[in-house]
Amino acid sequence: MASRGSLGTESAFLACIFLSLLVLSPTLAIDVYTAREVHGTVGSKVTLSCTFWSSEWISDDISVTWHFRPDGSRASQSIVHYAKGKSYIDEVGAFKDRLEFVGNPHKKDGSILIHNLVDTDNGTFTCDVKNLPDVVGTTSSVHLLVFEKVPMRAGVLVGIIVGGVLGVVILLLVLAYLIRYCWLQRQARLRRDLSALERGKLHKSGKDSKRSRQAPILYAMLDHSKSVKSASEKKAKGGLGDSRKDKK
Repeated sequence: MASRGSLGTESAFLACIFLSLLVLSPTLAIDVYTAREVHGTVGSKVTLSCTFWSSEWISDDISVTWHFRPDGSRASQSIVHYAKGKSYIDEVGAFKDRLEFVGNPHKKDGSILIHNLVDTDNGTFTCDVKNLPDVVGTTSSVHLLVFEKVPMRAGVLVGIIVGGVLGVVILLLVLAYLIRYCWLQRQARLRRDLSALERGKLHKSGKDSKRSRQAPILYAMLDHSKSVKSASEKKAKGGLGDSRKDKK
């Protein structure tokens, strides 16, 4: 009885160890990444990107599968399947002759290209990657919207507004710089003109002061000449009076 009990205890112990190893062992997982939403226009082409990360080396058994679910529908269908180095594309559905596998799974890329977009291409595209033995993980989906013309996104609109504001600010700064430059040039020209005018006044005042110094000398010379002339005239008159007296 004791031996049986000991065997049961050992079995339970071993089972606990096995379960703990399962719980503590790292879980293999593969992560897939796509954009949330992609826009396209009717008649154009669009690339639906799908990248992934795997905890294992990329093996030859890697597979990439794309599913498509149209808007307003609950059913999805497989449209692209890549395996063993080859891509298998649905040639009878809505994407006949319009799908192309452009990824390289060995570089962790499973992207596809859709040519000649139409309105019925609106829907959800799901990318699923398996890299044996790494098969555990989640898929990733991208929603495609096809328009007659691509609508302006909020980010583009904000960028245009910010660019316009920056352009106006730069223009105002340039105008302010030009106005200040013109004002400084005008002030410098006025200072030059004022300096030239002051030099001209000083030169003129120097000439006037020289003339004012020469004027008294000229006046004295004129007064002397007048006095000499008047004396000679008086002498001449005196001589004439004496001659008249002698005749008498």
